[in-house]
Amino acid sequence: MSFENLTKTLHDCLITEAPVPENGSQILQLFVNKLCESSRSSVKRSKERSLEEAVQLLKQISEAQLRGLEEEHLLLLVRLLLSLQLEMVSISTACRKVDQMLQYLAAKVDHRLVYKETLNSFHSIVHSDQILSLEDLQRACMFLEDSAVGREIWREACLSMLQRVSEALPSVLQEESQRDGLICYITVKVCLQVFQLLPNEVVPLVWEENHSKEAVQRILQALMDIILGQCRNRDTRLLAGTAVAMLINTASESRAAGAAAWNLLQATHPQPSQLAVGVLQVKCDPTGKDGVDRLAVSRGLLTCCQPHILLSPNHNTTQACLLLEGLFPLVYALCEEKQDCHYFAFEVITLWLKRVKECVMDLWRMTGARLLSDDSRLLQQLTHIIWTNAESPVEGVPEFASSAFSLLLNLYSLDCEQFCDTKKAFYFTLLERLLKLPWEAKAKYHRLCALLPYVGAELVLDQYPEVSSHLLKCLSTNHLSPCGSEFYKCLIQQQRRELPASLSELDLAGRWAKSWQPLLLEALTSEVTLLQTNSSTHLLPCTFQVFPSVIHLLLASLNPHKPGHLHAWACILSSYRAISGCSAWALQGSSTFKTLQLALGSADDKIRLAALNLLCCSPKTRDIPTVEEIKILKEFIPHNLNCESSPFRQHLQAAVRRFLVRIRDGCLAHIRGVKGKKKEDVSHESRKDVLDQGIGFVEWLGELPYSFLSPGHSYQRKKTALLLLSAVLETCTDTWSPDKKKGQPPANIRLLIECARQRGRWDFFCRTKQLLLISCLEDSTNEIRELSAGLLLRFFPPSFPTDIAEVLETRSRQLLCSPRVQEAQMGALMMKILLQKSGHRCKECSLSSTGCTGRNPKDLCVVRVLLKELEEHYLTAKTDMMLSARTKPIHGVLCALQRCLLEAADDIYTTLNHSLITKLLDLLENITLLLLAVLHGDREACVSGKYAPPSFCDMGNAISSLISQQSGGDQMDEEECVLLSEEHSLVLTCCWVSLKETGIFLGSLVEKVLKEYKRDSACLLTKPDLMRASEVFKNILLKCRHWGAVEGCCLGFTKFCTTLLSSSDPDLKDIPAQMLKDGLQVVQCPRSTSVTRRAAGLPMLILCVLSSEEVSKARPLLALSMQTLLDTARSPLDENWDQTLDLPQVCAVHTLQALVRGAGLGAAVLQFAPAVAILSLTLLRSPCWAMRNAALQLYSSLCSRMLGQRSSSVEAGPTQHSMSPAAFFFHYPALQPFLLGELRGVAQHLQRPTAGAKLHLQPSLYPILTLLAQLQPGVQDSSETLLDFLPPLLQLSASPIYSVRVMASKALVAMTSPSGYMDLLIKLTSQLPGPEECCSHNRLHGQLLQIKALLDRALCTDSVLSDNLHEVVSRIHASMWLGTTAQRCPLVRAVYLSVADSLRRHFCETFLLQLSDRLLHDLHTPQQGLQVGLSSFHQQAIYFLCADPKWACQTWENFSAASPELRLSLVTWLLNRRGLLQTDLKEVILRVLQSNLKEALLGDSMDYRTTYLAALVAVMADGGSALPQPLSDSEPCLSECLHLLLQDLEAQRGGPEFLSQALHAASLLLSHMSNFSLKTSVLQRWCSILECQRAPEAPEVLRIVCSEVLCAAGVPLINSLREHSSLPAIMMRLINTGLYLLQDQNQEVRQKAARFASWLHHSRQGNNQKSVCIMQINQALLLLLDLLLQECWDTPGTLELLLSHLPQADLRSVLREAEPARGSSSLYEQDEANVFAEPSVMSSHMLPYLLQMAEKSSQSSALAQTLTAWAEENAALVLDNLTASETLTPSWLALLMDPRFHGALCGLFTRAAFLIHLLKSSACIRHLCDPLSIQKRLLAVCFLLSQNGVHFTPFFNSCCGC
Repeated sequence: MSFENLTKTLHDCLITEAPVPENGSQILQLFVNKLCESSRSSVKRSKERSLEEAVQLLKQISEAQLRGLEEEHLLLLVRLLLSLQLEMVSISTACRKVDQMLQYLAAKVDHRLVYKETLNSFHSIVHSDQILSLEDLQRACMFLEDSAVGREIWREACLSMLQRVSEALPSVLQEESQRDGLICYITVKVCLQVFQLLPNEVVPLVWEENHSKEAVQRILQALMDIILGQCRNRDTRLLAGTAVAMLINTASESRAAGAAAWNLLQATHPQPSQLAVGVLQVKCDPTGKDGVDRLAVSRGLLTCCQPHILLSPNHNTTQACLLLEGLFPLVYALCEEKQDCHYFAFEVITLWLKRVKECVMDLWRMTGARLLSDDSRLLQQLTHIIWTNAESPVEGVPEFASSAFSLLLNLYSLDCEQFCDTKKAFYFTLLERLLKLPWEAKAKYHRLCALLPYVGAELVLDQYPEVSSHLLKCLSTNHLSPCGSEFYKCLIQQQRRELPASLSELDLAGRWAKSWQPLLLEALTSEVTLLQTNSSTHLLPCTFQVFPSVIHLLLASLNPHKPGHLHAWACILSSYRAISGCSAWALQGSSTFKTLQLALGSADDKIRLAALNLLCCSPKTRDIPTVEEIKILKEFIPHNLNCESSPFRQHLQAAVRRFLVRIRDGCLAHIRGVKGKKKEDVSHESRKDVLDQGIGFVEWLGELPYSFLSPGHSYQRKKTALLLLSAVLETCTDTWSPDKKKGQPPANIRLLIECARQRGRWDFFCRTKQLLLISCLEDSTNEIRELSAGLLLRFFPPSFPTDIAEVLETRSRQLLCSPRVQEAQMGALMMKILLQKSGHRCKECSLSSTGCTGRNPKDLCVVRVLLKELEEHYLTAKTDMMLSARTKPIHGVLCALQRCLLEAADDIYTTLNHSLITKLLDLLENITLLLLAVLHGDREACVSGKYAPPSFCDMGNAISSLISQQSGGDQMDEEECVLLSEEHSLVLTCCWVSLKETGIFLGSLVEKVLKEYKRDSACLLTKPDLMRASEVFKNILLKCRHWGAVEGCCLGFTKFCTTLLSSSDPDLKDIPAQMLKDGLQVVQCPRSTSVTRRAAGLPMLILCVLSSEEVSKARPLLALSMQTLLDTARSPLDENWDQTLDLPQVCAVHTLQALVRGAGLGAAVLQFAPAVAILSLTLLRSPCWAMRNAALQLYSSLCSRMLGQRSSSVEAGPTQHSMSPAAFFFHYPALQPFLLGELRGVAQHLQRPTAGAKLHLQPSLYPILTLLAQLQPGVQDSSETLLDFLPPLLQLSASPIYSVRVMASKALVAMTSPSGYMDLLIKLTSQLPGPEECCSHNRLHGQLLQIKALLDRALCTDSVLSDNLHEVVSRIHASMWLGTTAQRCPLVRAVYLSVADSLRRHFCETFLLQLSDRLLHDLHTPQQGLQVGLSSFHQQAIYFLCADPKWACQTWENFSAASPELRLSLVTWLLNRRGLLQTDLKEVILRVLQSNLKEALLGDSMDYRTTYLAALVAVMADGGSALPQPLSDSEPCLSECLHLLLQDLEAQRGGPEFLSQALHAASLLLSHMSNFSLKTSVLQRWCSILECQRAPEAPEVLRIVCSEVLCAAGVPLINSLREHSSLPAIMMRLINTGLYLLQDQNQEVRQKAARFASWLHHSRQGNNQKSVCIMQINQALLLLLDLLLQECWDTPGTLELLLSHLPQADLRSVLREAEPARGSSSLYEQDEANVFAEPSVMSSHMLPYLLQMAEKSSQSSALAQTLTAWAEENAALVLDNLTASETLTPSWLALLMDPRFHGALCGLFTRAAFLIHLLKSSACIRHLCDPLSIQKRLLAVCFLLSQNGVHFTPFFNSCCGC
């Protein structure tokens, strides 16, 4: 019987007969229910959870109750468990849990019965007449591995089962689809398990003469055939090698086992041979040359064989040892080869070292000598292979190399100890070699970590003085930070071990501080984000683990008011608290909480997050937060909901979740603790306080997010709110999530929930909250929609109320028909949620439920409805495409089908039948052809077999023609229209999105259908169906050029191919293979005309098929494709090739590029890298432009793939990668001779006498130099194979092409070993000519560039003036003429100056004086004629002169006499050197710039004016209070300049860049004016300009400057007007500008506006500005409002200012304009100018300040009059809109989604609350209306709206009286 029938029968028995006492019967029923639940679940973790619960339930039934079961019922129970076990054969953990229950029944009740039933199940496998199927093998494997009773039976029936396996394995190998599939793997696995688990049964069959050996012999023969290449699946071959080795390991006699092992090694030789294992003899005939056979054998022997086998000698000689002489040469050769299995080869070399270590004592005894003497070949080979693969691009190989290095060091140590070698020279040789590696080498740190225990930390630190700087660089570089951190950890651990044990913890901390405290503090306080993060994440924890007392030293060295120290303080305390578990609050007394508040209010996200982690973290989850911690967090969260940083939101959620877990677990511990104690032991008040504060916080946090989910709030606030809501629901509800391993709620969470419910709290799932989440389903962003849908489905009740379901269903159908992709996706998501949560069914469901046995009628009905809808859309499109694009655009229904059919349906076989799926395929096929015909403009061309996608021009013409036809011929003049028309956009969007959705849906459908296919039922998709699906994909990919359609379709096509290629059916596997061959055939065919010359979807088709190929196999499809594409690309062009056609060769190159870039293939293409690189470089010489363009793109993509990870360090530069030249050519050896040959060819041409007279272009030269320059420099080339590159690179210095000379100098550095830097420098400087010598300027320029590049690299490590460097300095000194007018080439002079600048600190003062004097003279000497490179020389000369402050002052003092070009160079230099100027020089520059300002403003060059103003601003803004005020005699001139600037700003003359600099300069000049009357007259103009430029529509750069000048000039101006009567009005205008800028959508604008608020607050408080801590944006906004009310409450206009920030309250007009909800008929809608602004939030901010204004009316008659006037003008309007809000329209759900509605409500309720307060506080206006009646009406409206999904903040409700 099936599991379902057994369950039903057992249930009937339990219900009718009650075989056990009542309680036992109930538990047994629950037990059976859990088994059923496990069977039904499709999620592995859910299955295991149900089984674990079933185990616990079974143990609750007593032995007597179980024995009381009737035999028939017990039999049913055993059969039920066995049936479930057989059902779960692919989940080993689940099978073991079922076996646990069977063993329990066998032990407690009836072992005989369990044995008998298991035997019956086993016999169905053994005694079948059929060859063993996959299912049989899986069951046999399960019985052997996961069943205790099954193993007993296996032991008894071993011979019979081996006979069956021996019949099955050769049969499997005969069919290609089976031998490369899962069945072959499982069969080999069965063999391995038999040899491993049943050795006693196997031994007689293998090692003793018998008549039953034929079965094992056939198995051995098949296993060897698999190993030697008959099977292409690598995993199967490796497993077969393990199985054969395990068979050898069963031998009891070591000699026989050793002979068999040696024989097995010889079987992998290329020649045919015989393998003898005991009495078994098989033939070995290798068929492959991929190395997997040797890999499988060596891996198997090393994994399985016992030491005595590994140590056995060869039968030919007694001296050889299998481990050393047999296995090592084999493994070493595998590591040297460039095979596809490099990862496994290094796994084996690591395994070999482990086994050597295990057998080392025996090896010493056998050999009588050292294994690893310093001069031994074995040590040299191991070192070589590990060293050269440390930078391998193959994933996983560097990790294995590192592991192997550690094993080698350990083995060497044992070897030295055994033979009393105290020198251990190998270690010190390695240390010296490692320290010479550049800091960028990742392997350096791994190897130093391994070497450290053997040489000691003290020696390493002595010989490695740069360790601190290198660690800082590592922590600043993304891919080096883990290894650098690990090196630091190893160092301090080793230091701790080496320090005397007698030292106290404080003394130990002091020793640490001497070495590491400066490093750690520099990292923690750095401005580099990566350095900060890595040091706090990696360095701090290990520091506190090793030296816990350093906390006091670190805290004592910090000042929270210094830059970077506040973040460091929070990180240090947070890490210390997490590691030690000690309270952080007592370390610094009462100041700790003050500093924490300062950090939590910081504008820097990193500081706030660090402080939040400190607040929320605790090593004990039951450590319930204190009242102070809860209070601080409740203040923090509301201010941080709209943070723009996504990582901040994620970290905020994680921190709050940790805080909630502490509350939850602490409260639960408290409840359990109270229950376990006597009542008198626990104070009732204490218990109440602990629970109330925890439950209250969760209640507050559970309510808070709903206040910010309505439309009108920013995406950031909604996203954060939903994340926090998710944290609350995941933590504090009893919902179990099967997709999570950790973070599940505890089993007793119900105790806490009941406790909260008793207090009237934790009503998480009420109607209002449900409606708010439903409103988020129409959010404009996909993330908000998905998050809301996930919360609704996971946590909320399983069905919607009827009224909500009906409105939602109507709304979803309307949205599905919207042409807007976003709205159609909303409708699809709603349909899915309705399907999963709707409790009602339509008539079709009721009718179909009677005739759908075993089917889900609700799912079936929805699918039928959607299919009918899809058919209507298709027919509409077929009849009228324009109407369809506007009202029935197809893609919405396709998206809904995918959602409902593939995501919501549990079992597709109960949802679909073959007729429905046939109809669906027909529709998809017809829709695809129709839409492609629209894009082609010709249906016949689309249906034909030609795969030629139309060009973009053709598509545009086709759509325009369609619009013209269907609009009656009234086509507008396309020549005059630049933008696409609305109709054109509608049709194009409908076509490409529908094609994209078709591909995604079809691929996902095939995947789900074949994945859920069960062999005992018919598959819903036949091979003809799948062939039709493949044609759909082929049509979309090969006949459409729109990238959106192609890219989207590829997602589905990859799923389609992966599913078919992983199938065991060879016919299905052949479908994608045939598609690939068709695609390759298309590549080789002549193409059509195309403007883009791209291959459209063809490369993607090939990439998708190849990415889907199984990784564990030999990937024959990839090899075939690469060879075909390479051959096609190499084929010569036709004699009459056409530049306007897509050539096959070009298409092949573009396809190769797609394969190289494709993430799906990863490192698999690297084996073809040399051939592809040579091809691309060769094709650069093609006469065809399209070919050259494609080849260059291919080369660029290939270089990125070959070179591996790019360095993210600033010092490394943007082009450097982490692979050294030696490692690069080790992995790609074929490239070395080719690249060298290309370089030599060009270099030889340059040596010809006539080379300089004619420009010779070598297209491959620059790409080759670029590749070489990207390699990591500074790595010693021990083999010296790269020296051949140096001569041609040196000769390329003479190239007539400037960029070649520059790149050759960079390549020269990369290809030169560090030891050769000085030799090359001496050689190059010796070739510098004298002033009378004739020379080539190109060669001289190139040589100087190479000197400069080598010097920069050499001086990084050579800080001492060596003799060689002294010689280089002398020669540069002697060539001073190269920097003077004696050298006529400006480019040569410029590069000479850069060389001199690099050596500045090594030159004498006389030389610098002479050179600087000559330069200054030359700069001011008029130049005759145009000179190439003169501007470069000017720039370099200025940089050289201005490096010395004395010469800089002289240069700037001559500014007025300089030429315009020189002036521009000077101000450009100033911009690049900002913040690095000395005060004296700054004063000179400021005086010069101010005196020449008017002339600059009146100049003609806009670029010069902009740069000049930027330089002026840089000096003035950087000076602060240290700069002198303008001189009184220059003030009139500056006032005139200010007037000119303001005129330009008011007239908007010039572009945004100029205006931004003009505004900044004008503001700074204004703030420095001393003429008070003139200042006040200009202030109003300045404020008006700010108010104009703060608008969201203004250019971003101007809004940024607005916020900057508020800081730079606004605060000083306010301070200067402190006693002036105009101050309140000016301050009010500036504060208002600040309020607008704090709501700007640009983060930089908001941050700088927050800086203004912080500075203004401190200045008004009289604090020192140097210690200003910039506040978080939301706190800054409230601070400005506080200042406004404090300083300007009675200033005219303040009330209007506050009210101006409220949204309009005209609710009646909003309701009038709201149309009945339907999908939009237009494609786009106008975006808001500022998407970050939130009117509803500003309403809640403004309300308390408006109420305070009302309170202050008694203090000012003018204010009272203003408030009275406002009440009289607005009372009637407020009452009228309040009346309008009392009735909801039938389309209330549409209103709920309208942001205007929510904005109007907030504006209305704010004004209403303000009006009520005014009426209550002022008797003179009560005649307008009764405040109590308004309050009652407001309360009623609030309640009505809350029931329909409108939620307000608690403060808002309290102010409104709600």
